[in-house]
Amino acid sequence: MVSQEQRKRQLAREKFLRQQQRRTDARRKARTRNAAIASALGVILIGSLALYTTGVLKDDDKTNASADVTPSASAPSKAEDPCEKPAAGKAKTATWKKEPSMSIDESAKYTMKLATTCGDIDIDLKASAAPHTVNSFNFLAGKGFFDHTKCHRLVPSGIFVLQCGDPKGTGMGGPGYTIPDENLKDKSLKGGVYPAGTVAMANQYNAQTKQGRNSGGSQFFLVYQDSQLPPDYTPFGTVSEAGMKVLKKIADAGAQAADPTTGNTAPNATVVINKATVTKS
Repeated sequence: MVSQEQRKRQLAREKFLRQQQRRTDARRKARTRNAAIASALGVILIGSLALYTTGVLKDDDKTNASADVTPSASAPSKAEDPCEKPAAGKAKTATWKKEPSMSIDESAKYTMKLATTCGDIDIDLKASAAPHTVNSFNFLAGKGFFDHTKCHRLVPSGIFVLQCGDPKGTGMGGPGYTIPDENLKDKSLKGGVYPAGTVAMANQYNAQTKQGRNSGGSQFFLVYQDSQLPPDYTPFGTVSEAGMKVLKKIADAGAQAADPTTGNTAPNATVVINKATVTKS
């Protein structure tokens, strides 16, 4: 289970990342505008840059000031829902006291299929690199734990992830047990970036206090665009090419304003996992 305080710290950390991304985006756009104006008007480049840089810095400060009092970094999108209605059924509420005993073959290949309302998302699982995580997903999927659960968060700036795996749909749910962090030195994590297609565990780790290790449960996130994140989240799978197209469709529909209670920015798309299946091959 995720406490309210831990949730607040997680949201604060992500808010900071979004603010940093906005600064970078604003400066990049400013440079593009400056070059275009200098070319079109034939003005002296140095003078043009000075004027526009001053304006951009003011706009950037205003943006950051408003972000401090606004729970979401992005305005609600009005895009139409691109997904189907969920299948009949309700998410289960069962929990367990202990991590399931190891039952997978670490040398075998495992895949997970998320049959969602927006399309199938196939994931190649890293059984040998993250055995506890894959074993847990194999167990939970077999119990129907993920069936009829809503993907409750879409982060559209700073980091670019869709978060799922909570039967409560609030970011506060879990299976009742926790699993250890694994594979944090995966070769795919270069330069503090989780590349597009990565599937990783959400957890309660706080890098400032160094507390919250080995706190993963059932919540996970799917990266739909390269995201700057510290290597603190177990990478345990990779989304297929077809699955990435589904994620892009979900992301393109945008996110809602942050819920004042949970802080979640829910996707505009109705993303529900109708059925999750783990298969050994």
